[in-house]
Amino acid sequence: MKVLQFTPPVPKEDAVVVEEDILPHFYNFLHRHKELQISLIIKGEGTLIAGNYSQAFKSGDVYVIGANQPHIFKSDPAYFNSPEKDNAHAIHIFFDLERIPDAFFHLPELSAIRKFIDSCTTGLQLPQEHSAHVADAIRKVTSKANLERLLGLLEIFQYFSKDVTGWKSLSTGFSNYPFSESEGNRMNDIFQYTLENYAENITLNKIASIAHITPHAFCKYFKQHTRKTYNNFLNEVRINEACKKIISGNYDGISTIAYKTGFNSAINFNRVFKKTTGMSPSDYKREFRHRTA
Repeated sequence: MKVLQFTPPVPKEDAVVVEEDILPHFYNFLHRHKELQISLIIKGEGTLIAGNYSQAFKSGDVYVIGANQPHIFKSDPAYFNSPEKDNAHAIHIFFDLERIPDAFFHLPELSAIRKFIDSCTTGLQLPQEHSAHVADAIRKVTSKANLERLLGLLEIFQYFSKDVTGWKSLSTGFSNYPFSESEGNRMNDIFQYTLENYAENITLNKIASIAHITPHAFCKYFKQHTRKTYNNFLNEVRINEACKKIISGNYDGISTIAYKTGFNSAINFNRVFKKTTGMSPSDYKREFRHRTA
């Protein structure tokens, strides 16, 4: 496995490509491509890794993934255990900026769009209050072709640049992705193993063996490529899963969630949860209920 150089299956002359996926689960490999990507999640849940950032994704989310940004939408285990063909549904718009002359985006009328595109290199998540409007616009783009499709995308970018504030950055401040193929293989193996085994006691020796290097070398390697420790990344994944469980409401108590997401005590879980989300699990639960009331 590696950071695959993904190429949308489209005619070579198209600068804007729309791909609608209706699958048992989302594309299951860390990958990147030269096109900027806008993704609307219509159905499905899981964990998004973009560069060195991770968080849960769900139905209704809209993301902008930067050109050449390694990423994966990893569906939750249930989607692999019961692989119904329409478990996961998303619309992706791919925009090949290399096909657009530089002079085009330097037109005064496009200055706001150009600034927005320049801000997308490490990925963004659309604020929830704009999701319904943008989802409708994305669906309309799927029915267009050629110039009309390009103009439809530019309208979306215009809305992004003029009407949307409070974007969530998919970055922790590190935006360089100098992965060779062998490094891409290794990072993908690390991410995949962590997402599939986060509830277990993942020791340093174990994850280092997955990467085929010594524990000492692994610590340096992971920090070099993500600007965070592996333990911090593992905790982020575990808290993402805990948030999903709290939102679902299908649990006996906070301590149950703690142990099911790999923490050895409720006290440690509460500490890490607050450090990661800025609020306690009980406050997070109340905030979610308030938003959906």
